[in-house]
Amino acid sequence: MNTVPDFHAKIYIAGHRGMVGSAIVRRLESLGYTNLITRTRQELDLINQAEVDAFFETEKPALVYLAAAKVGGIHANNIYRAQFLYENLMIEANIIHSAWKHGVTKLLFLGSSCIYPKLAPQPLQEESLLTGPLEPTNEPYAIAKIAGIKLCETYRDQYGANFISAMPTNLYGPGDNYDLETSHVLPALLRKIHTAKMNGTPSVSLWGTGSPKREFLHVDDLAEGCVHLMDQYDGSDWVNLGTGEDLSIRELAEMICSIVGYDGVLDWDTSKPDGTPRKLMDVSRVNALGWTASIGLRAGIERVYAEVQSTFESA
Repeated sequence: MNTVPDFHAKIYIAGHRGMVGSAIVRRLESLGYTNLITRTRQELDLINQAEVDAFFETEKPALVYLAAAKVGGIHANNIYRAQFLYENLMIEANIIHSAWKHGVTKLLFLGSSCIYPKLAPQPLQEESLLTGPLEPTNEPYAIAKIAGIKLCETYRDQYGANFISAMPTNLYGPGDNYDLETSHVLPALLRKIHTAKMNGTPSVSLWGTGSPKREFLHVDDLAEGCVHLMDQYDGSDWVNLGTGEDLSIRELAEMICSIVGYDGVLDWDTSKPDGTPRKLMDVSRVNALGWTASIGLRAGIERVYAEVQSTFESA
């Protein structure tokens, strides 16, 4: 598929205040799209079916980016299991059904790499979905995301709806969460190491051995990939979005020390768990569709650090 973008098309970005949704808004605006629709949670409760239906009936968007979700770290995912499953199921079901009912031309649903089985072969291929048990701690969230993929798939099968799905890897960038209690590994390391430098602390205590390997994608790269898929892809298969490259947590921590300018000791607490040994996405499918991530990890972290270090110091 090769289409000429309609810069006046009415586009609804669900979840525009989140890290992913806001990046999609920035990308669309930078390309010259002028008719973007957004609603805050106070303006539109996506869990309320009647509200979502009335919104679609009134606004009639042509394109929908479904980036809205209830998200959290391992602790929140494990404690609020019913809430994560219920709210994410309702958000995606309401939007996908109303999008079909009110004639949306195309919808992109954003899932997560956690949809794949805990012990799936590395790198994670799209074909691994539903081939084994999920990671128990975030199973409700993963099941909700799998349901979203299947909604898009079945609405395509039964109704001919042009609904597609993309699965991002670990993300970082503007709008990330730097709360040390709830943040993911990259923003947590950035804040910890920056704080140690500012305080003149001689060492930083980090969990585990540092040996697990992870892949990281800048959220602006993700947004570029999403718009590329919306413009160029009409297939029924979901698509992984990542860099196809990973590094160990130890290597990541050392890179962040170099960027921050911290020359203290990294003290690895091996009594703490490491987590999954490796989590890398196979991105050959999206690469074949003409998209490749372009922001290198070091350059991306340098950009993020320049943006957030003043907020660390004022916090």
